[in-house]
Amino acid sequence: MIQLLFMVVMAEMAGILILLFKTPLRKLLIMTLDRVKRGKAPIIVKSVAATVFVIMMYTIYTIRDIQSRPIDALNPTDHVLLANHMLEASLMGFSLFLSLMIDRLHHYIRELRLLRKTMEAAKKQNRGFEDGKNGGDEVKARGEEISGMEAKIRKLESEREAKEKEVKAAEANSVALKNQSEGFLLEYDRLLEENQNLRNQLQSIDQSLSHSDGKKNT
Repeated sequence: MIQLLFMVVMAEMAGILILLFKTPLRKLLIMTLDRVKRGKAPIIVKSVAATVFVIMMYTIYTIRDIQSRPIDALNPTDHVLLANHMLEASLMGFSLFLSLMIDRLHHYIRELRLLRKTMEAAKKQNRGFEDGKNGGDEVKARGEEISGMEAKIRKLESEREAKEKEVKAAEANSVALKNQSEGFLLEYDRLLEENQNLRNQLQSIDQSLSHSDGKKNT
């Protein structure tokens, strides 16, 4: 019994040392404890712990019973039994205490891991929010740039429309000048034709006058 308790205590102390330092064995032990705490295993562990506690209390009762006897009534066997029971009770109590320490360490390590994951998720979310904010600023800047470009485009379109109006007005003026020049040319042709007609009439009158004068002279 004492050898078994010594082995249990040594194993529990080794487990505590493994949990205290970050090593590959720590991860393996944590995974083992996670599996132990699933299903019916916690009930079995609690039953074993309760049994050990009951045995420890019975051993303490036996120790108290032996110590309550008169010293003269104790024989060497009683002294050996007293020492044996005291050692067993101490080992069982120490074993239960170490078991509780392992359970609490495992619980705190798991909570710490969850807290770290939560903090990492919060940091990622914060980074995403900051990136989104920076992206929003960039989008805002892009929007302002697009608005400025649209204003420039509207200004250029208005200038283009004004130029088109000027071109149309110039074309209209050129058409009017062309029509006017064509009218002048037609009028000039008409005047030339009238002038030619007048000349022809004058020539015919001169010829008729000269012909009549010739007849008078004869």
